[in-house]
Amino acid sequence: MKKFDLDEPLIELVNGDKKSLFTINTSLEGTQVFGSTGSGKSTGAGKTLAVNMLKKKFGGIVLCVKKDEVSAWKNYCKIAGRESDLVILEPGGKHYFNFLEYETKSSDDNILTDNILSLLKTVIASGESKDSGRENDAFWSSALDQLIANVVELSFLAFGKVSVDIMYDIVQTIPSDKKDLETGIKENRQKPFYIAFEKAQRNVDSLVKAWYDTVPQFHKDRMERDGTLQETIVDKVPRARMLKIVDQFFMETYVTLSDKTRSIVTFSFSGFLFRLLREPAYSLFCKHSSFCKHSSTVLPEHCFEGKIVVLNIPVKEYQKVGRDCQVIFKYAFQKAVEKRSINDYTRPVFLWSDENQFFLMPEDTDFQTTCRSSRVACVYLTQNLANYYANMGGIKSEDRVTSYLGSLNTKIFHCNADVGTNKYASELIGEDKVEDVSKSINKGRDFSQGRNTSLKLERIVRPEHFAKLKSGGKKNNFKVEAYMHRQGDVFPNGQNHRKIIFNQNFNS
Repeated sequence: MKKFDLDEPLIELVNGDKKSLFTINTSLEGTQVFGSTGSGKSTGAGKTLAVNMLKKKFGGIVLCVKKDEVSAWKNYCKIAGRESDLVILEPGGKHYFNFLEYETKSSDDNILTDNILSLLKTVIASGESKDSGRENDAFWSSALDQLIANVVELSFLAFGKVSVDIMYDIVQTIPSDKKDLETGIKENRQKPFYIAFEKAQRNVDSLVKAWYDTVPQFHKDRMERDGTLQETIVDKVPRARMLKIVDQFFMETYVTLSDKTRSIVTFSFSGFLFRLLREPAYSLFCKHSSFCKHSSTVLPEHCFEGKIVVLNIPVKEYQKVGRDCQVIFKYAFQKAVEKRSINDYTRPVFLWSDENQFFLMPEDTDFQTTCRSSRVACVYLTQNLANYYANMGGIKSEDRVTSYLGSLNTKIFHCNADVGTNKYASELIGEDKVEDVSKSINKGRDFSQGRNTSLKLERIVRPEHFAKLKSGGKKNNFKVEAYMHRQGDVFPNGQNHRKIIFNQNFNS
């Protein structure tokens, strides 16, 4: 097995006769690429980074917005000699990933519900429409969290597993008010919600009986005499305690919520589950279970072995369900890499996201702050800052985007006409002292001429200069210009930035 030297050069950056190195370790600190449509960001910095990561035997996942992303990665793998490592997860393909069964198998019973809750609410929240923020957002979020957690627990208590089908059926038949609940208990026992409750009760009763049979008679007599039997059962049988909590939530808390609140929370969860029950999501992420020979043919852990998993469910074609499916795999990948053990032989992996505004999540900032130690290189591409502001949403969206970008140590700026992005790039690169020369001429009786020199601060790269960068193509001899900024690092030119030229015809 080969050791991975993090100081090994990944890219040799060239501008004229000056060279500097972009190492594997540099890539693990995160890279953000900006550039307008047609700027060459994907075929310039993007292609160069991708091909060299593949040549250094990185594994990783690729998120897709456009249909042509998969063909680009087929080409990159061909250039790097990695075609056998390419795994394409796509509708009608041979691969699938049952995310709930995967989460169930990889989680301890004590944290199973919390892990599934985190996954589901992250995907749901990242797909919600973004607005200016509401003062009661925390309330809606808390109510949704409670609903998901209790549905997951009820599913597990009743059937010993959690699936999209089971959760959807339960959510669709939850009683809407106390009257509906009372009627349902008496007359609608064939509805999935009541079936799940009765089955959960029978399962828990069996566990209680098994425990009770082991209790010495004198303890039984004492509990009966003191009236502490039910309290002891809840304490000694964990699932009895959980069933009690679930019962209280549905029978006392949820049915007493206002109609508006309950309908919004229920619709948010059921709408998400409904998208997963439709194709292509169902066959790719939900259909195959433990009853099949393999519930999943591709896992996040396969990337640790060098596989490149391309999630070919492009958002432009499959819209919201395409984004949901990819965020599910992205989240599972992030959690998997955070749990793996690291040593000298641990393979670096990448998380690649072009048009990253479609997949941006608040949790990404936290992930980026720790992923370097897990040997994950995050590479994000987007047109401009406005994309991030719009998709992050909320009254503090700019602060959250600033925090997010601050966690990515390398910024690459291609040709751009967006004023906000160019201003950000210029301010990031900073200012330097330049000579300010002024002349004075006196044409009076005694002609005189003066020259004054002073120092003043000016932007090293002015915002308008980014709009003049070469964007590749035949007219530019397939050369793409960009500025690279590295925080906490100095290039051979003594600056924290340098102008880079990428070759679009780079194939070796």
